[in-house]
Amino acid sequence: MISGKLARVFEDEELVNRIKTRLPYLFQLAELESSRAGKIGMEVGSLRERIIVALLIYKFGEANVETEIPVTEPEVDVNLFGEPVSIKTITGKGFSGVKLIWTVDAQKAREFRETYYPHCDIVLIQINWNDFGAFYYIPLKAQKRVFDGVSREGYIKLPKPGTNPRGVEITKEALSSLVRDEMSHVIKIHWQKKKIDYNPYKRWEDYWRDDWK
Repeated sequence: MISGKLARVFEDEELVNRIKTRLPYLFQLAELESSRAGKIGMEVGSLRERIIVALLIYKFGEANVETEIPVTEPEVDVNLFGEPVSIKTITGKGFSGVKLIWTVDAQKAREFRETYYPHCDIVLIQINWNDFGAFYYIPLKAQKRVFDGVSREGYIKLPKPGTNPRGVEITKEALSSLVRDEMSHVIKIHWQKKKIDYNPYKRWEDYWRDDWK
Protein backbone atom coordinates (compact mmCIF):
# COMPACT_ATOMS: atom_id res chain seq x y z
CA MET A 1 0.00 0.00 0.00
CA ILE A 2 1.40 3.40 -0.98
CA SER A 3 1.33 5.94 1.82
CA GLY A 4 0.55 9.64 1.44
CA LYS A 5 -2.34 11.54 -0.12
CA LEU A 6 -0.57 12.40 -3.38
CA ALA A 7 0.53 8.82 -3.87
CA ARG A 8 -3.13 7.75 -4.24
CA VAL A 9 -2.73 8.74 -7.88
CA PHE A 10 -0.56 5.66 -8.39
CA GLU A 11 -3.17 3.34 -6.86
CA ASP A 12 -5.89 4.54 -9.24
CA GLU A 13 -5.51 2.32 -12.31
CA GLU A 14 -7.99 4.31 -14.38
CA LEU A 15 -6.24 7.58 -13.59
CA VAL A 16 -2.82 6.07 -14.33
CA ASN A 17 -4.08 5.11 -17.79
CA ARG A 18 -5.49 8.60 -18.31
CA ILE A 19 -2.12 10.11 -17.42
CA LYS A 20 -0.33 7.81 -19.85
CA THR A 21 -2.63 8.68 -22.75
CA ARG A 22 -3.68 12.27 -22.08
CA LEU A 23 -0.68 14.00 -20.53
CA PRO A 24 1.38 13.99 -23.78
CA TYR A 25 -1.60 15.43 -25.67
CA LEU A 26 -2.22 18.16 -23.07
CA PHE A 27 1.46 19.08 -22.88
CA GLN A 28 1.56 19.23 -26.68
CA LEU A 29 -1.36 21.68 -26.55
CA ALA A 30 0.57 23.73 -23.98
CA GLU A 31 3.53 23.91 -26.36
CA LEU A 32 1.31 25.00 -29.24
CA GLU A 33 -0.34 27.61 -27.02
CA SER A 34 3.01 29.11 -26.02
CA SER A 35 4.82 28.87 -29.37
CA ARG A 36 5.62 31.67 -31.76
CA ALA A 37 7.47 31.28 -35.05
CA GLY A 38 8.19 27.66 -34.15
CA LYS A 39 9.85 28.45 -30.80
CA ILE A 40 8.36 27.56 -27.42
CA GLY A 41 8.16 30.45 -24.94
CA MET A 42 8.90 30.31 -21.23
CA GLU A 43 5.19 30.58 -20.45
CA VAL A 44 4.88 26.89 -21.33
CA GLY A 45 6.04 26.13 -17.78
CA SER A 46 3.02 27.88 -16.27
CA LEU A 47 0.68 26.05 -18.64
CA ARG A 48 2.19 22.68 -17.75
CA GLU A 49 1.83 23.50 -14.06
CA ARG A 50 -1.87 24.31 -14.54
CA ILE A 51 -2.39 20.98 -16.30
CA ILE A 52 -0.94 19.08 -13.33
CA VAL A 53 -2.90 21.18 -10.82
CA ALA A 54 -6.06 20.42 -12.81
CA LEU A 55 -5.18 16.72 -12.55
CA LEU A 56 -4.97 17.02 -8.75
CA ILE A 57 -8.31 18.86 -8.66
CA TYR A 58 -9.86 16.14 -10.81
CA LYS A 59 -8.56 13.42 -8.49
CA PHE A 60 -8.97 15.03 -5.06
CA GLY A 61 -11.61 17.73 -5.52
CA GLU A 62 -11.29 21.50 -5.66
CA ALA A 63 -11.85 21.89 -1.91
CA ASN A 64 -8.66 19.91 -1.20
CA VAL A 65 -6.37 21.70 -3.66
CA GLU A 66 -5.22 25.20 -2.74
CA THR A 67 -3.82 27.16 -5.67
CA GLU A 68 -3.46 30.66 -4.17
CA ILE A 69 0.10 30.30 -2.92
CA PRO A 70 1.92 33.38 -1.50
CA VAL A 71 4.94 34.64 -3.45
CA THR A 72 6.97 34.07 -0.27
CA GLU A 73 6.82 30.34 -1.08
CA PRO A 74 8.98 30.23 -4.24
CA GLU A 75 9.19 26.44 -4.49
CA VAL A 76 5.58 25.60 -3.60
CA ASP A 77 3.10 25.50 -6.49
CA VAL A 78 0.03 24.04 -4.79
CA ASN A 79 -1.17 22.75 -1.42
CA LEU A 80 -2.81 19.32 -1.37
CA PHE A 81 -4.84 18.68 1.78
CA GLY A 82 -2.82 21.52 3.34
CA GLU A 83 0.56 19.98 2.44
CA PRO A 84 2.88 21.82 0.00
CA VAL A 85 3.70 20.33 -3.39
CA SER A 86 6.26 21.48 -5.96
CA ILE A 87 5.57 20.77 -9.64
CA LYS A 88 8.64 20.49 -11.85
CA THR A 89 9.20 19.51 -15.49
CA ILE A 90 12.30 18.45 -17.38
CA THR A 91 12.79 17.69 -21.08
CA GLY A 92 15.02 14.90 -22.36
CA LYS A 93 16.47 11.64 -21.07
CA GLY A 94 18.80 13.14 -18.48
CA PHE A 95 18.11 14.63 -15.06
CA SER A 96 19.77 18.03 -15.26
CA GLY A 97 18.31 21.52 -15.29
CA VAL A 98 15.56 21.11 -12.67
CA LYS A 99 15.26 24.38 -10.77
CA LEU A 100 14.79 24.75 -7.01
CA ILE A 101 14.31 28.51 -7.36
CA TRP A 102 14.40 30.99 -10.23
CA THR A 103 16.81 33.87 -9.66
CA VAL A 104 19.54 35.70 -11.55
CA ASP A 105 21.01 37.19 -8.36
CA ALA A 106 24.25 35.39 -7.43
CA GLN A 107 24.10 36.51 -3.79
CA LYS A 108 20.51 35.28 -3.39
CA ALA A 109 21.53 31.97 -4.95
CA ARG A 110 24.33 31.51 -2.40
CA GLU A 111 22.04 32.47 0.47
CA PHE A 112 19.47 30.00 -0.78
CA ARG A 113 22.00 27.16 -0.77
CA GLU A 114 23.07 27.94 2.78
CA THR A 115 19.51 27.91 4.15
CA TYR A 116 17.70 25.39 1.94
CA TYR A 117 16.30 22.13 3.24
CA PRO A 118 13.63 20.04 1.46
CA HIS A 119 10.17 20.98 2.69
CA CYS A 120 7.58 19.75 0.18
CA ASP A 121 6.66 16.77 -1.97
CA ILE A 122 7.69 16.92 -5.63
CA VAL A 123 5.76 15.97 -8.74
CA LEU A 124 8.32 15.71 -11.54
CA ILE A 125 7.34 15.28 -15.18
CA GLN A 126 10.07 14.03 -17.52
CA ILE A 127 9.11 14.97 -21.09
CA ASN A 128 10.86 12.99 -23.80
CA TRP A 129 9.13 13.36 -27.15
CA ASN A 130 9.09 10.31 -29.42
CA ASP A 131 10.50 8.22 -26.59
CA PHE A 132 9.75 7.25 -22.99
CA GLY A 133 9.68 9.65 -20.06
CA ALA A 134 7.80 9.55 -16.80
CA PHE A 135 5.53 11.06 -14.16
CA TYR A 136 7.33 10.89 -10.80
CA TYR A 137 6.18 11.40 -7.24
CA ILE A 138 9.13 12.14 -4.93
CA PRO A 139 8.04 12.25 -1.27
CA LEU A 140 9.54 14.72 1.16
CA LYS A 141 11.07 11.91 3.25
CA ALA A 142 13.03 10.67 0.24
CA GLN A 143 14.33 14.17 -0.47
CA LYS A 144 15.50 14.64 3.12
CA ARG A 145 17.30 11.29 3.10
CA VAL A 146 19.11 12.02 -0.18
CA PHE A 147 19.93 15.59 0.91
CA ASP A 148 21.42 14.38 4.19
CA GLY A 149 23.39 11.71 2.35
CA VAL A 150 25.02 13.84 -0.36
CA SER A 151 25.47 17.12 1.61
CA ARG A 152 24.34 20.60 0.67
CA GLU A 153 26.96 20.98 -2.07
CA GLY A 154 26.11 17.59 -3.54
CA TYR A 155 22.40 18.42 -3.71
CA ILE A 156 22.37 22.03 -4.90
CA LYS A 157 24.02 23.36 -8.07
CA LEU A 158 24.71 27.10 -8.11
CA PRO A 159 24.88 29.12 -11.34
CA LYS A 160 28.32 29.47 -12.87
CA PRO A 161 29.93 32.87 -12.18
CA GLY A 162 29.80 35.23 -15.14
CA THR A 163 26.83 33.51 -16.75
CA ASN A 164 23.19 34.62 -16.86
CA PRO A 165 21.35 31.49 -15.76
CA ARG A 166 17.75 31.46 -14.58
CA GLY A 167 18.03 29.68 -11.28
CA VAL A 168 19.48 27.30 -8.72
CA GLU A 169 19.21 23.61 -9.64
CA ILE A 170 19.11 20.18 -8.05
CA THR A 171 22.30 18.41 -9.13
CA LYS A 172 21.93 15.71 -11.76
CA GLU A 173 23.34 13.13 -9.36
CA ALA A 174 20.92 14.04 -6.55
CA LEU A 175 17.89 14.01 -8.85
CA SER A 176 18.90 10.65 -10.29
CA SER A 177 19.02 9.29 -6.73
CA LEU A 178 15.63 10.82 -5.93
CA VAL A 179 13.76 9.22 -8.83
CA ARG A 180 15.34 5.83 -8.02
CA ASP A 181 14.60 6.06 -4.29
CA GLU A 182 12.51 3.22 -2.88
CA MET A 183 9.92 5.69 -1.62
CA SER A 184 9.47 7.42 -4.99
CA HIS A 185 6.89 6.24 -7.51
CA VAL A 186 6.72 6.43 -11.27
CA ILE A 187 4.33 6.16 -14.20
CA LYS A 188 6.18 5.48 -17.45
CA ILE A 189 4.87 7.54 -20.36
CA HIS A 190 5.41 7.23 -24.10
CA TRP A 191 5.62 10.83 -25.30
CA GLN A 192 4.09 10.51 -28.75
CA LYS A 193 2.97 13.67 -30.53
CA LYS A 194 -0.27 13.72 -32.49
CA LYS A 195 -1.37 15.80 -35.45
CA ILE A 196 -3.36 18.63 -33.88
CA ASP A 197 -5.17 21.33 -35.82
CA TYR A 198 -4.88 24.09 -33.24
CA ASN A 199 -5.37 27.84 -33.47
CA PRO A 200 -4.36 29.65 -30.26
CA TYR A 201 -6.40 32.72 -31.27
CA LYS A 202 -9.66 30.94 -32.06
CA ARG A 203 -11.22 30.95 -28.57
CA TRP A 204 -10.39 34.63 -28.09
CA GLU A 205 -11.87 35.44 -31.49
CA ASP A 206 -15.01 33.54 -30.44
CA TYR A 207 -15.30 35.75 -27.35
CA TRP A 208 -15.23 38.83 -29.57
CA ARG A 209 -17.71 37.27 -31.98
CA ASP A 210 -20.26 35.95 -29.45
CA ASP A 211 -23.09 38.12 -28.15
CA TRP A 212 -22.75 38.46 -24.39
CA LYS A 213 -22.74 41.17 -21.76
